[in-house]
Amino acid sequence: MKKVIIIVGPTAVGKTELAVDIAEKINGEIVSADSMQIYKHMDIGSAKPSESEKRGITHYLIDEIEPDSTFSVSDYQRLAKAYIHQIVKKGKTPIVAGGTGLYVNSLLYDMDFSAMPSDDNLRKKLEEQAAEYGNTFVHNKLKELDPSAAERIHPNNLKRVIRAIEVFHQKGHGIKKFEESFKENKDYKYILIGLFRNRVELYERINKRVDMLMDTGLLSEVENLVASGLTEKNISMKGIGYKELIGYLNGEYILDRAVWLIKRNTRRYAKRQMTWFRGNPDIKWYNLSNYSFKEDIINDILLYINQNHNAKGKGE
Repeated sequence: MKKVIIIVGPTAVGKTELAVDIAEKINGEIVSADSMQIYKHMDIGSAKPSESEKRGITHYLIDEIEPDSTFSVSDYQRLAKAYIHQIVKKGKTPIVAGGTGLYVNSLLYDMDFSAMPSDDNLRKKLEEQAAEYGNTFVHNKLKELDPSAAERIHPNNLKRVIRAIEVFHQKGHGIKKFEESFKENKDYKYILIGLFRNRVELYERINKRVDMLMDTGLLSEVENLVASGLTEKNISMKGIGYKELIGYLNGEYILDRAVWLIKRNTRRYAKRQMTWFRGNPDIKWYNLSNYSFKEDIINDILLYINQNHNAKGKGE
């Protein structure tokens, strides 16, 4: 029976380091579930682990695509499952680690992403309307068709707004909530580990990490990406740290303001991540603020993994 360890939690909580610690103990390899680390050349802002931080543990789905490429949740699901199978075939334990909730859910549940084809003509028309009249104009169209979806989807999340309108036109009824669109996977069993810290401590870690990213060259990284032709319109450049510095480079505000925005937006993102993951009752949570020694948290998690109390999924 295949078993997959999944480690989740907010940004800057310490998932990467702990995943490597666990991998060393159980002969594991790591599959990233981070929507920014997937891109090449975006190393600092995405806080990719260095080779020394990886400690010889193989990592997958890091530096997978170019930053001007498109990459969907279905792409992630397909590749991550293939890598999980590859790791199992090598006789090792797959450890998924990351904070992108959609990526994690794509492994916990199965969904036929190809079942609903896109409507290119409708999409193009809606994109043109958004460009001319603003995102709210298109969001109001969704509100008329599917008020429930409009309430769940922010007007500025244009891609999801347009997708919801496409679904309504093709199916004749509203799009389901994300969690209702999935069925539990049958490929493997999974053990869910959640990490968190006391809010003050987490926010301090976030602020310090942003300062460290700036000190190690985040601004230069963004300048190089912009020089290569990337703009704020690229999905990759909408990530926290990148979009704020593009605003600075465009003269919208001073650098200190950009750094402040990165810290604020990262804290807000961490809060959204916790809200997302708290909705999953299968996650076993560990408050890292309660541990004085790293070895103690590692031992507690290993004990829980060995007990397999919450191994979910039907497996093979």
